[in-house]
Amino acid sequence: MDAVSTVPLIAASLVFLASMISLRIGISVAIIELLLGVIAGNFFGFQAEPWMVYLAGLGSVVLTFLAGVEVDLPLLKSKFKESMLIGGSSFLVPFIGAFAYTYFVSGWTLNASLIAGTALSTTSLAVVYSVLVETGLCHTKLGKLLMSATFVTDIGTALSLSLLFIKPDIYTLEFAAVSAVVIFFAVKYSRLLFANKAFKNKVIEPEIKYLFLLLIIFMYFAAVGSSHAVLPAFIFGLFMSPYFSELSDTKEVRNRLRTVAYAVITPFFFIVGGMKVSLPLVMGAFGLFVALLVVKQISKFIGIYFLAKKYLPKNEMYSTLLMSTGLTFGTISSVFGYQAGYIDQTQFSVLIAVVIASAIIPTVIAQKWFKPVHMEDILNGERQNRNMSKNA
Repeated sequence: MDAVSTVPLIAASLVFLASMISLRIGISVAIIELLLGVIAGNFFGFQAEPWMVYLAGLGSVVLTFLAGVEVDLPLLKSKFKESMLIGGSSFLVPFIGAFAYTYFVSGWTLNASLIAGTALSTTSLAVVYSVLVETGLCHTKLGKLLMSATFVTDIGTALSLSLLFIKPDIYTLEFAAVSAVVIFFAVKYSRLLFANKAFKNKVIEPEIKYLFLLLIIFMYFAAVGSSHAVLPAFIFGLFMSPYFSELSDTKEVRNRLRTVAYAVITPFFFIVGGMKVSLPLVMGAFGLFVALLVVKQISKFIGIYFLAKKYLPKNEMYSTLLMSTGLTFGTISSVFGYQAGYIDQTQFSVLIAVVIASAIIPTVIAQKWFKPVHMEDILNGERQNRNMSKNA
């Protein structure tokens, strides 16, 4: 039997198996998918097909868009200081720590150390959002503030990568211009589509297809401009969030999009991410791997914990651990550095392994031992929903 017929079967099996394991042991399905990707790639020689790589890219963009949709803009404005302080410190302290260690201790080149600092400064919006959705915390003030702070961290990472390495050309400017135009007109006129009664409750799902079209437009022009679509996707979701919070019809669209994404698309983002880890190369530089993982976690703790204790009391450890994760921008930064020749294959594998480990270890610890027990926001929301149902 050829690879064309076996790869989709194996991939579908991994996706289903991850869901079953997640339900059984109570750990985020994203983490299980990452681990299965590592196992499949290193122990069974399973390689991602081009269609899987594309789906993985689409998965990161869809997750980022959904995360932007969940951000409460009024809360972001009212908690702007807290978001900027937590998110900014979450970026800056790990960036300095990882750069200093790789440059002064490990003897990496200047550009390689800057790549390491950028890759290990990230907080994974995809992981944070996935965990908050699964736990129901995405609707709470804690969850919304965490996503706002994570957005600030990733903005810092994206700007760092752009200012330090990416040399803008006409295609990069074209990508920025197209993204701005798409976001402007989509925010201005999408309400007409969502409010059209002819499109409501149709099995062909025109609203979801419309959103996918816009996200794929971002991906296409990002590829042309040698950039990435996650930043405009998040900004698009951020500006669209009032639609999805004010209108009941668009809330249903968001829920259906989330269902499609988590059932079919986003699992490939996490599984393919796990496959990028080369365990033999990591084991050959195991001391460096451990050192960089420790540097990232300690610097993240220093950058986040004390501010979280002030602004997110009772949940400071949970918040610190979730914001210590890394995946999307960490992977993007590492891939960019490898393709540009700033880091070699061993450095690349170590950085990817640290990024993957930082997505798994803090999340497992946070969910197992530091899950918030103060769920007043969720309980109040449930009471309001029940009261509304009774009144209806």
